[in-house]
Order: sequence, then C-alpha cells, then structure tokens
Amino acid sequence: MLDTLYAPAEKATPQVLLADIDIISNHAIVDTLLRSTGGLLAILNEQRQILSINDSFLKMLGLADQKDVLFLRPGEAVSCIHAHESPHGCGTTKYCATCGAAIAIVTALAENTPTERICPLTAKRGEKTVELSFAVRAQPIHLEERRYLLLFLQDITKEQFLSSMERTFFHDINNIICGLLGRCELYSIQHNNPPELQQITNLVLRISQEIAIQRTLSRFGEAGLKAIKQLISSEDILTEITSVFDNHPAAQHRTITTSNNAPEKKIITDITLMLRVVCNMITNALEATEERGEIRVWIDNTPEGLAIKVWNKSAIPEPLKLRIFQRHFSTKKGAGRGLGTYSMKIFGEEYLSGKVSFTSTPVEGTTFCITL
Repeated sequence: MLDTLYAPAEKATPQVLLADIDIISNHAIVDTLLRSTGGLLAILNEQRQILSINDSFLKMLGLADQKDVLFLRPGEAVSCIHAHESPHGCGTTKYCATCGAAIAIVTALAENTPTERICPLTAKRGEKTVELSFAVRAQPIHLEERRYLLLFLQDITKEQFLSSMERTFFHDINNIICGLLGRCELYSIQHNNPPELQQITNLVLRISQEIAIQRTLSRFGEAGLKAIKQLISSEDILTEITSVFDNHPAAQHRTITTSNNAPEKKIITDITLMLRVVCNMITNALEATEERGEIRVWIDNTPEGLAIKVWNKSAIPEPLKLRIFQRHFSTKKGAGRGLGTYSMKIFGEEYLSGKVSFTSTPVEGTTFCITL
C-alpha cells in the first residue's frame, strides 16, 4: 500500500481507466448531465481520478480540451498549491484531512451516500496564487456494475468574501459607535449636556440600532428579527423625524413641511423599525421632488389607528404602481436595488402589525402611509 496522510494513494491501471472512459463517454445519462449541468461537474472513478468534466469546468480552468485533466485528481486539476506536496498527489498530503472537497469525496465513497462540504482553496494562477471557495457535493453513481462519483462544484468565492467583509464591517463599525458614544458621554459631563450634543447622541444611538437590525437580517434573514416595542407619542414621532432630516443631504434645497397639529395619541411600536419605514418614505419623496420643491409629513388619527403620511407632488406612472412593493423591482440601475419600498411593507406589516399603503394620481400627487 502506498504511503498517504489521508485518502488512499492508489490509482487505477491504464486498462481500467480506458474501460471507464468508454463507459462514461457512451452513457446517455452521463452525457445529459455533462451537457445540462450549469455549474462545475467532474466525473471521478473510485480512485478519485477525473474521467470527464463539463464545459463550465473547462472554462473555469481556462482549457480547451478535457484531455489536459483526464486521470488527474481534482486538486491537481484546479492547481491547488498543496496538491503536489506528496509524491502521490491530491488527497494524500497533510493538508487534505481538512480539505472540504477531499472530505466530501472520501465520505461519499466510504458511506456510499451524497456528501456536501465547503472547500476553501488556494490555487496557482501563473506566478500568483488566488483564494477560491467552492460548495462541493459528491454523489456516488453506479453504471454497468461500476461505481463512479459525480463531483458538483459551485464557485462561492464572491459570496464567501462578501460574507467575511460584512462580518468585519459590523465588528469594526460597532467599535467606532461605542467610541463615539463614549466621547459624547464624556463631553456631555464636561459641558453640562448641551442640546446639540444630545441630538448627536440620539443619532448615534439610532445608527447603532439600525446596524443591529441589519446585522440580524444578514445573519438570520427576516425570520430572525424581533420587534422591540415601547410607548411613543405623535409629537415624539415628528420630533424624531425632524432630527433625522435636519441637514440631511437628500433634503438640501427642498422643504420638509411637518404638521404642528399632531393628534394627542400614543402608540406602542418599535420606534427604530417605524422610523425606518417612515424615513424610507421621506427619502423617496425627496428624491422624487425637484429642487426648491416641498414634501409634507403629517399624522392623522383614524379609526384604524395612527396614520403617518408622506406626500410629494410627483405621480407614480401606472405600470410602476403594480410593482411598487415587489422585492428587487426598481427603476434605478445596478444590483442590490428594489429593497426600499419592499422593506417598508415587510417592516410595517410583518413586524409592526400595521398597514402600509399609497395613493398616487397626477392631480393629487403621491402619498405613502403607514397606519399603526
């Protein structure tokens, strides 16, 4: 038996390999899989040697002919920097026991069951190295009384990078906010808590709460978010809105008119989520308003509850009204759009148990409303 530090090192004989190639290349199901699978697909023998790969895999490797990778093992094909640190190649080095792809392949063969793992990989690309990440699924399959392995790879390098950067961002920004709050508290003690400083402190606290919400959504999705409700008055809601948009860039050269006749009523709600909904409404209204134009914000006491309303004179085109709350729909270019109005609906109705609606006509303009 050949020496190995993880998977068996033995390889198939040339005669067996040629017989395997003949079976694989003439099997209709395998041909269909290779042609139809959108991701990366390799077919391995029980010795983990490549018998065929699909066009997507060839393209990823920058090759024109799969003959260049036939009979290699996966790590050797993708130029893993550790693949040749053992005389017997991929799967036999000291690094392979912690390799997601190697673990998935060995487990699938040993237990004869589909196995999935995540595989971080450092690969050579010319004179440089690149960091890659793959979602790996190893699926045993029997053809003509022989066992082979379907190796599906999905390149998740970008997703893993963004996830790591996101976690780093939340960690770093949280440290910055803690520092800001500490400075505000110290300055407040030294200068008898001036009103301007209190406004800054409130804004920093709001940023902290918004980041906590975003971090929860990023980690657990919509199901992980819980509303934290407390009592707030109509007057306090308008005060909070004024503090957010005082000197706000979107409000430059535009007027935000708020009603001085807020109803004397209090509601129990999550202030941060409620403000997120209303601030989205106000930002959208400002973006739809020309310079020196006006938007209006007021609160009505209705039979259904307290209705916070935001008006601007622009009308929404009829075709767009049908999709205004649809996730990912946006009239703006670029990825990651179409969440503003969707989030209004989700936060306002799913978490705050309210009702989010709008009306829009060329004569009356556009009014968005959340009723709580």
